[in-house]
Amino acid sequence: MIVWINGAFGAGKTATARELVELIPNSTLYDPETTGGSLRALLSAKRLAEVEDYQDLPIWRRLVVDTAAALLAETGGVLIVPMTLLRQEYRDEIFGGLAARRIDVRHIHLFPEETILRARIDGRADYGDPETDARVRAWCHGRLASHRAALGWLAADAYAVDTSELTPPEAARSVADAVRSGLAAPCGIVQTPEPTRETLAAGVLLFDDQDRFLLVDPTYKPGWEFPGGVVESGEAPARAGVREVAEEIGIELDTVPRLLLVDWERPEPPGHGGLRLLFDGGRLGPADTARLRLPGAELRDWRFVTEEEAAHLLPPVRYRRLHWALRARERGTVLNLEAGVPVG
Repeated sequence: MIVWINGAFGAGKTATARELVELIPNSTLYDPETTGGSLRALLSAKRLAEVEDYQDLPIWRRLVVDTAAALLAETGGVLIVPMTLLRQEYRDEIFGGLAARRIDVRHIHLFPEETILRARIDGRADYGDPETDARVRAWCHGRLASHRAALGWLAADAYAVDTSELTPPEAARSVADAVRSGLAAPCGIVQTPEPTRETLAAGVLLFDDQDRFLLVDPTYKPGWEFPGGVVESGEAPARAGVREVAEEIGIELDTVPRLLLVDWERPEPPGHGGLRLLFDGGRLGPADTARLRLPGAELRDWRFVTEEEAAHLLPPVRYRRLHWALRARERGTVLNLEAGVPVG
């Protein structure tokens, strides 16, 4: 189990985490700041200069998941992780990666009232160097707006502890009590176990009366996606698409969808690649759309979009697949792709 302590920069996450280790038996402290620091020795100055925060580096998010999982495998028990996560898509990616390893996460949000938080930031002197401490304080103040913007999804996702009047030991006791009592329940995020070899996956394009197609926003990985998922052992791919549509959005397709394309996805760590199939699931009428339901643990949102709009929502590999699937639909044919490029 992981107890992830979130909150604004300067909210007292690390101090609370250190106290919490003393209250929860067989617990270990892991601060992802150390992972960020190691990237300075691993990546070029040019690559580091391309981002404002090392959280924006995909390698940091992958390493946090891998390090947390490795630490739990080594030590067992509970991992205490004090780390600010204010971008929901990063939370989704990291917690989804942990869920894929069957690791429960209890998400805690420390939120002192902002005037108190600002006063605490102004009192920070962590480095003993006036110039460095001033830069850190300015950096923390500069990110309070991001914290305010994240309060909506944090309130729905994390167990909140108001630390305005609490010392770090008191805050740690509140967190420990919430974890022991179950008030801080495991996050509902769901993801299938990580594959160990190439996989076969089936996606389904569903259209509205304006010829827009449906995309869904998974909670467990960045970027939007088509309804669909991994084909189970012994399952026909088209039937897998029908099953996934029913499970994901509550729509029962009356007919087996027509195949649009087969795309071979190149294995690129950490992914294993494999065959990706896209099917034409037909049109959804207003009555169908009214019945559409999302499982909150897996999907956050849905929308009908145009191909142009999809270019800003889908990762490049999925967008290329979509582009050729739409061309196949227009031509009434089936396309064979390798890494997003038609062949044959």
